[in-house]
Amino acid sequence: MKDLKIKICGMKHPENIKDVASLEPDYLGFIFYEKSPRFFDAKILGIPNSIKRTGVFVDASVDFILEKTKTHQLQAIQLHGDETPEFCKELRIVLAGMDIEVIKVFSIANNFDFQLLEPYEGIVDYFLFDTKGKNKGGNGVTFNWEVLKSYPSTTPFFLSGGIGINETEEIQELINYFLNIGKSNLLYAIDVNSKFETEPGLKDVKALNDFIVKLSA
Repeated sequence: MKDLKIKICGMKHPENIKDVASLEPDYLGFIFYEKSPRFFDAKILGIPNSIKRTGVFVDASVDFILEKTKTHQLQAIQLHGDETPEFCKELRIVLAGMDIEVIKVFSIANNFDFQLLEPYEGIVDYFLFDTKGKNKGGNGVTFNWEVLKSYPSTTPFFLSGGIGINETEEIQELINYFLNIGKSNLLYAIDVNSKFETEPGLKDVKALNDFIVKLSA
């Protein structure tokens, strides 16, 4: 599906970042959370402006997010903690005029109360649905995507959580579902991470390329 965006998250090593950037994904994610094995503390180099530099934060302060945004020229902010709607509003005010996307993450187990999204409507640009687990991302398992068929919002979302090359057919099925109900714009992007790693933060470029090719076939 040509309109489906691809986000590759958990980038860490400079040379690997350049190699992955050569695949021309739509987003590359950098985790600014020290407890993560994919914590990023280098400079972002070798990425064209066509790839959106996405900073991933977990319950960080507005000042910290702003500092990293300016330092790394981030184009998107992903909030992966327990950030409140009020926090997101405050962040929006601080980022005003900077043309930066805000993505709010929600972790899903066997079911999910979509009413939790309502206070964030109109504040964030996208939701991201990840698998609920012991880690803040990178758990390597998928959640039950059937719950997304009850998605009541008009806010587009990223699909994340344990996605690998074996999930391409299920992704296509979900794409077709939203297409058939006239809401093809809702599934905005696929977010991949740990299933394409040889170690935390080090991506398998060939496997990623194979995934992108298969998904776009």
